[in-house]
Amino acid sequence: MDPKSQRVKLNDGHFIPVLGFGTYAPPEVAKRDALEFTPFAIEIGFRHIDCAHAYQNEEEVGQAIRSKIADGTVKREDIFCTSKLWLTSLRPELVRPALEKSLKNLQLDYVDLYIMHYPLALKPGEELYPKDENGKLIFDSVDFCRTWEALEKCKDAGLTKSIGVSNFNHKQLEKILNKPGLKYKPVCNQVECHPYLNQSKLLDFCKAHEIVLVAYAALGSQRVKEWVNPNHPVLLEDPVLSAIAQKHKKTAALVALHYQIQRGVVVLAKGNNKKWIKENIQVFDFELTPEDMKAIDGLNRNIRYYDLHLCVDHPEFPFSEEY
Repeated sequence: MDPKSQRVKLNDGHFIPVLGFGTYAPPEVAKRDALEFTPFAIEIGFRHIDCAHAYQNEEEVGQAIRSKIADGTVKREDIFCTSKLWLTSLRPELVRPALEKSLKNLQLDYVDLYIMHYPLALKPGEELYPKDENGKLIFDSVDFCRTWEALEKCKDAGLTKSIGVSNFNHKQLEKILNKPGLKYKPVCNQVECHPYLNQSKLLDFCKAHEIVLVAYAALGSQRVKEWVNPNHPVLLEDPVLSAIAQKHKKTAALVALHYQIQRGVVVLAKGNNKKWIKENIQVFDFELTPEDMKAIDGLNRNIRYYDLHLCVDHPEFPFSEEY
């Protein structure tokens, strides 16, 4: 099955490919990885590229996309490119300049999707993680409903086709959905989601409001020290996943990715070598049985690899809620 044609309709009428290529990498390799792996991903059929200001490699991602447009592999309209508004730019007046900076880095006229990276505001400035003299993050106080209004204006200005959020719990989503004068609903909520954290309640909530759930860390995580709890079990070594993979003559990674697509979730896959990237795109040529799906559902244990412990004291910390 052709990955290019596998798309889901968003609530604003645009379409998002169900399989995306994630460009996050640890800082020491982020730029190199983007230049090496993003063009390769496009060559083999990925059409949805997920990036962010915070990944610090937008210039390289943009270069990769433009090189594949230049050599005739794709046209701009074939590529679905997502970027994200960082926490230091949540004040309404900073939203458009932040998006314009991302567009300049990517050297694109528009992104297909621009999302709020977290509902947590940090002190504005050049530093990604502004800290005080004790090494504590410096929080900012911003009503993210005002941030949302600034995002709506960016959509109206044609700088982004669609707007959404990331790492919001259902109460925070409700706040936007119930906002007086809401012009556009969020098209998506991008969250950590995998068989150990299957987000079934949040998924049901999002489906009821025509919001697409987008899964990151769908294969567990790359276990980046600052962010990830190293004591958590490794998802892809799970015996249930391995048994289902063996049955279908696939890898555990492909089973974990297909599980998401089959339940109506858009899934991001990140490979830091070409073999894995090539393998990840083979997610469409098999089907999981209802028994397989039920067995994978049963693996949920609410394990969050990216628990954002640095921001646990923030008044808008999203992960205290059940979903």
